[in-house]
Amino acid sequence: MRQYNEGSGIKVLDRAVAIVSAVAAGDKSLAELSDATELPRATAHRIATALEVHHVLARTDRGEWSLGPALPGYTGGPSPKLIAAAGPIMRELVATTGESVQLYELTGDTRTCIAAEEPASGLHNMVPVGSQLPLNAGSAARVFAAYSLIDATAFPADELATVTDTGLAESVAEREVGLASVSAPVFESDRRVAAVLSVSGPAERLGPSPAAKWGAALKDATARLSAEL
Repeated sequence: MRQYNEGSGIKVLDRAVAIVSAVAAGDKSLAELSDATELPRATAHRIATALEVHHVLARTDRGEWSLGPALPGYTGGPSPKLIAAAGPIMRELVATTGESVQLYELTGDTRTCIAAEEPASGLHNMVPVGSQLPLNAGSAARVFAAYSLIDATAFPADELATVTDTGLAESVAEREVGLASVSAPVFESDRRVAAVLSVSGPAERLGPSPAAKWGAALKDATARLSAEL
């Protein structure tokens, strides 16, 4: 029995909904997706690829289809669980580094700061919660690109390979003159990227390699935050 409802009269829409519903029940290879929806593999692949372009679906490291980052954005805001878990970890990271810490979520064609913690004094980089930043520059954008959540053509392929190998991305004076940052992914329990955690500040303090300076502390923070999820 077919898993999609053709009663709407818009077959491609019904099939797209069937594919999303199948993936929502668990990550699927193309063969599994075809079996679950009883769609031909070519049809399932074509529609799933189109849904990936719109970030409704994404690919895992194993090449399976998973739910993409666009769906949480349709619910109207970041996960309360993520925000609650991030707060104390981010404050501890500020205390360790003396720099600003931001948590970014992918929101369509931008990345949005959904939480931020600042040091009590001194020169620092302030990103207000709700700020929407571009996806073609900065260490946080590199993380989203490295995990195939956005168009990666803005960044060199070897740099993105380094991000997935090390779990860290860095930038110096890229998005803004005098600013540097290092970022790392926060994972859901199924290894989907839920958000990106960043440490940012003046390039004169974080440079020449923000990852060498604060990467270990950042990865410890993201590991603990991922465990909370």
